[in-house]
Amino acid sequence: MARLLAHEVEDPRPCSYLPERQASLENLVMQDVSPEEYEHLLVRGWRRFGPVYFRPACADCHECVSLRVPVETFRPNRSQRRARAACAHLRVEVGRPRVDEERLALYRAWHAERESSRDWEPSPLTVREYSLQFAFPHPSAREVAFYDDSPEDGPRLVALGICDETPNAWSAVYFFYDPAFAGLSLGTANVVFQVELARSRGIPHVYLGYRVQACASLRYKGAFRPHELLTTRPALEAPPAWAPADDASE
Repeated sequence: MARLLAHEVEDPRPCSYLPERQASLENLVMQDVSPEEYEHLLVRGWRRFGPVYFRPACADCHECVSLRVPVETFRPNRSQRRARAACAHLRVEVGRPRVDEERLALYRAWHAERESSRDWEPSPLTVREYSLQFAFPHPSAREVAFYDDSPEDGPRLVALGICDETPNAWSAVYFFYDPAFAGLSLGTANVVFQVELARSRGIPHVYLGYRVQACASLRYKGAFRPHELLTTRPALEAPPAWAPADDASE
């Protein structure tokens, strides 16, 4: 049974996605959260990093909208099919998150490219920080690792998806890849693969986190159709209201 260690609502600060806006998160720090308890939060718009569960608490902005893909009705468009086919030669392993130098080096290479191309702030992730954020022990935690087996010196890790699995939900949490493989559209292929994986496991929905229409780095999630949007910020014990994108506010 989940144990609540801390609960806070952050003071407003400049938003990372919409610089002209103010942002705030509601955070729950918890231990011993079961997959079922986590799913209860996930369907109400909460996300997880390590032991911290969070959702937007911005008073005057509702641009962060939770988005999920119903796996049975999802149909990849042409560019998504092309991306998936371009990555079909990569071997994929799904398992518990691990921490090693190969994963740290992949993250650092990916983030360094973002710092150069998108003016991101440096993020020199340490082993401790990686372990806490991406590999914190949790019964729902998963990683999707993409390997290129063609190098003569052995398999090469080229992309990694950090995910969560509950009985009725698959949550795509974070994704990073080798910039040398950017031409394969690995991010798109990763989402399509995770929908396929959820379908094979009988999981009805893949949660892609928050879509922000005015932010290019988060707007792409709306291209995976059909999808559903969470129309409210329900209380912890209130029923969530999801609606097909065509019927919900876009």
